Amino acid sequence: MSQQGPFWLNPNDHSYTFPPVDYALREPDGLLAIGGDLAPQRILSAYRHGIFPWFSPGQPILWWSPDPRAVLFPEKLKVSRSLRKTINHNTYRVTFDTAFSQVIRACATTPRRGQAGTWITEEMQQAYIQLHLMGYAHSAESWSGDELVGGLYGLHLGQIFFGESMFSRQTDASKVAFVHQVRKLQEKGVMLIDCQVTTEHLLSLGAEEIPRDQFIRLLDRYANTHTN
Repeated sequence: MSQQGPFWLNPNDHSYTFPPVDYALREPDGLLAIGGDLAPQRILSAYRHGIFPWFSPGQPILWWSPDPRAVLFPEKLKVSRSLRKTINHNTYRVTFDTAFSQVIRACATTPRRGQAGTWITEEMQQAYIQLHLMGYAHSAESWSGDELVGGLYGLHLGQIFFGESMFSRQTDASKVAFVHQVRKLQEKGVMLIDCQVTTEHLLSLGAEEIPRDQFIRLLDRYANTHTN
């Protein structure tokens, strides 16, 4: 299919449809569409079709579908010896869905090496907090005493978890939360974790790249919009 995008989405179009992901630009990272809104129905439709929002303050809403796609098959999770020791020593206490708003705000505000600012705008935070209240968005938290020191959040549709972001304020705090989240999801029958874009951090935990068309086939097989 020929390259056509990016497409402009009408925020008043409540069908919440997107163009086929084959229309996404090859560079950078599969930009597919611009505009629309962050209504829960639109975000859920996007994820169900292999698309996610990602934009900086002052930009219009940008929708992406990269090829290849970074994913983690839960059974391929890698836990290093040092990380396993941290987990076994109960260095951090891990909870689930007890501090979603704190996690997403920490993901937005924790400084990252080589990155200025954040793509998790206030508008994005409010959208995912709403999805959390609806039962779609979930978090895992690492605590040192009563202090939140790491965590992650994402969406859970059917047998797929779509990871969005993680943060760490102490060594391996986000990795510990991630390992616990993957194991919990595996127990619930999750077959795939979407990592969106490849990073060395994710590769160290067992993530890999697959072609987008393979990812879409897995979505068709495992994703739905039932709450979890």
